[in-house]
Amino acid sequence: MIRKKLTTLLALLALATAAQAQTADELFATVRTKVLQVKDYVADVNMKIDVAFMQVPMLKGKLYYKAPDKMKLERNGGISILPRKNINMTLSNLIPTGKVTVIDMGNTTLKDKKLRLLKVVPDEDNNGIVLTKMWLDEKELLVTHTETTTFNDGTVIMDLDYKNYNKYGLPDKVKIFMDLKEYKLPKGVTMDYNDVLEKTDKDKTAKKQKGTIEIKYLNYTINKGIPDAIFAAAKKGSE
Repeated sequence: MIRKKLTTLLALLALATAAQAQTADELFATVRTKVLQVKDYVADVNMKIDVAFMQVPMLKGKLYYKAPDKMKLERNGGISILPRKNINMTLSNLIPTGKVTVIDMGNTTLKDKKLRLLKVVPDEDNNGIVLTKMWLDEKELLVTHTETTTFNDGTVIMDLDYKNYNKYGLPDKVKIFMDLKEYKLPKGVTMDYNDVLEKTDKDKTAKKQKGTIEIKYLNYTINKGIPDAIFAAAKKGSE
């Protein structure tokens, strides 16, 4: 009798656990909703650009973002614009919107963390995204690693670390890896250093080069509203 009751209890627990587990589609939808809840933010940032053919000092300033595709870096001591072409520096623009096909690749381990891997394929043209692979912390509903293949910028890989803004899905640190042959660095970021610090000639820089951008977010002001004029005023230097 006791054994029968124990078996029944275990079966009920198994059903409850299965009911709580989200399908791949549900998990992706939940995480996407969490990320897209952020409509705008202003953050104090430190930005480090590491490329083979150029030495760029640490950049410090304020980063402005407004969904879906506006971004501006206001440097300490000057103003730089991150053009629309480079909007994939934000997680929200690496997650396809609209109709998608989600493929569950199961559980995996990355950097000693147990994560769930999803492949997401847009059903229609979506910000140039061909495929996004997402490594997810299911418990915290956070994206810790992405590999996004796009038409224009090749494959962009992103590592994300979280601490203080988990409920918004906003990282404290992002490291972006990209192919610089495909990915155009913002002119406003590099213009002060082009004449004196480039190490190679045009032929060498035209070759396939890898680079990283590391952004540390010191704080955020979230969803307080940012006027479009903030971005329009400095649009001239963006290309």
